[in-house]
Amino acid sequence: MRKITSLTLLIFSTFCALNLSAAASRTYSVSSPDGTLSVKVSGNSFTVLKNGTAVIAPSQTSMELDNGTILSVNARTSKVSIKSYDSTIESPVYKKASVRDRYNEMVMTFPGYKVIFRAYDEAVAYRFVSTLKKPFKVVNEQARIAMACDCDAFIPYVKGPDGADFTRQFWNSFENTYAETKISAWNPARLAFLPLTMKNVNGYSVSITESDLRDYPGMYVVNTDGDNSLETVFAPSTRTERQGGHNRLQNIIDEYQDYLVSCKAGREFPWRIVNVAENDARLLDNDMTFKLGKAPAEGSDFSWVKPGKVAWDWWNDWNIRNVDFVSGVNNETYEYYIDFAAENGIEYVILDEGWAVKGAADLYQVVPEIDLERLVKHGEEKGVGLILWAGYWAFNRDIEGICKHFSEMGIKGFKIDFMNRDNREMVEFYWKAAETAAKYHLLVDFHGAFKPVGLQRTFPNVLNHEGVHGLEQMKWSNERDMVRNDCTIPFTRMVAGCLDYTQGAMLNATRDNYHPCNSEPMSQGTRCHQLALYTIFESPLNMLCDSPSNYLANKESLEFIAGIPTVWDETVALDGSVGEYAVIARRKGNEWYVGAITDWTPRDIEIDLGRLFDGQRNATVYADGVNAHRSASDCRISNTALSGKIKVHLAPGGGWTCRIR
Repeated sequence: MRKITSLTLLIFSTFCALNLSAAASRTYSVSSPDGTLSVKVSGNSFTVLKNGTAVIAPSQTSMELDNGTILSVNARTSKVSIKSYDSTIESPVYKKASVRDRYNEMVMTFPGYKVIFRAYDEAVAYRFVSTLKKPFKVVNEQARIAMACDCDAFIPYVKGPDGADFTRQFWNSFENTYAETKISAWNPARLAFLPLTMKNVNGYSVSITESDLRDYPGMYVVNTDGDNSLETVFAPSTRTERQGGHNRLQNIIDEYQDYLVSCKAGREFPWRIVNVAENDARLLDNDMTFKLGKAPAEGSDFSWVKPGKVAWDWWNDWNIRNVDFVSGVNNETYEYYIDFAAENGIEYVILDEGWAVKGAADLYQVVPEIDLERLVKHGEEKGVGLILWAGYWAFNRDIEGICKHFSEMGIKGFKIDFMNRDNREMVEFYWKAAETAAKYHLLVDFHGAFKPVGLQRTFPNVLNHEGVHGLEQMKWSNERDMVRNDCTIPFTRMVAGCLDYTQGAMLNATRDNYHPCNSEPMSQGTRCHQLALYTIFESPLNMLCDSPSNYLANKESLEFIAGIPTVWDETVALDGSVGEYAVIARRKGNEWYVGAITDWTPRDIEIDLGRLFDGQRNATVYADGVNAHRSASDCRISNTALSGKIKVHLAPGGGWTCRIR
């Protein structure tokens, strides 16, 4: 793969050099509606400026086609048009009820293609659009994005082998922690996936990601020469593949094509997004991926979609106490989970891996210990829906039949797992899975998944993506600083959208007494840290990861978790610093929830509630107890009146949250 990339870069660089002098005399630019952010195209490069200061230095982008044609940004254009747009996107299954979509757009028209630049108040985005009349192949898309200085980067390196053959790194689960380093110190043998967040970029925070990804591979970035520039890398299309991987539920690619994608005449390509914020906290509430996703098909009705919370079996290893049956993958255990959910207002129960015959990769083969019809009926009687876990290969072998069969049975959705790649074919699988599930009124939660790329706007039945280093890692990992990871995710991965982190641990550990345990897992950090994550993380389908027995032993925590909404009318980013702490407020109806978390550094912070409401309101507050630094489950719960600016203390690995009526 490195050879393909290097050759394309050589062709691209030569093309730029030949045209640079002729094109340099013209400059075009478009600015955001508030005038603070702009993109300037001069010669064969584009520059992004915030308040007149460059955050992206002159950078190049191009697409190489199979006939040798190279599409690029070039100021020697025959036509440039600039228009302004301002509309509202209704978003009932999101972190706010509606999203303002306001931007200025510059369209640069060339023979056979266009390049569209948009300037929003919070981001610049661009995309290529083909107007060719005949089919074609994209051999490669090349961008060299030059950061304006040697900034601090939070890099989600792909897990896997270092080396020149990047094809070995395309197989990954997108669940990595973040390497914190200067952009110039990037490991040149490692790819990173998106979003990529950087701070101290001439005083600003920047996050790079993409949206409206369909029938096209996801974008990786790498820095091969130790400067301040990022190069893009894409997985080619698949030539040959076979069944394999975990329980034969994955696809193994043996050979790649020599191109990225084969295209019909005329098409739009994905949006490339550069989010720019005055500070880290402004990244906590970003709508760009959602706004640039494709709108639902005209006439679509998603009023049936019901977000909510899920009682989950796998993380707690099916461990329940004080019952007269052996717990595990059996009818009695799931009926118990359903009863627990019903009694506490929890909308769903998930049957994770184990309900279908292991190794068969066939969802029609149910283990004899499970009677799905019986469980569906019990759930319907209790007002609780069932969601089924499904491996990728098993689901993909008969998407239409599986969705039809289980929808007619009464199943409410699928958690689809082990895709572990984002090449063109897998990206298209996401679209097909979402579309077919919607046809049969089924919810979708993608696991083993790449980041959100706007699909949740097109198909609101897609309630979640994993693609995050989540709490499941605590079952086996003794090497992770999960608390710092929690304080990094909101500024990095969550910039792209919703995530299935699966919080809610009732066994909580300080830094010193944490240890991995598969059957009775614990979290790092305090109880209030876990509670606050339900407000901090964006998750329309939100898990209760722990055992019903542990929740019933901690009823005040359960009451908070069971009662918190999963979609919101309003979101306000209050404060934060990537990797250190985050404070977010969210409103549903006339109630506000505020959450704050910190890394292992204890903090005293000020939260300005005056940004949310006037006057004084009653609240239930969940705060780290005075001994939370020693016993992480120490949680102080109080009913009090709150107003204006309040002082909050966070223990090491701590959290604070409240429900304001």
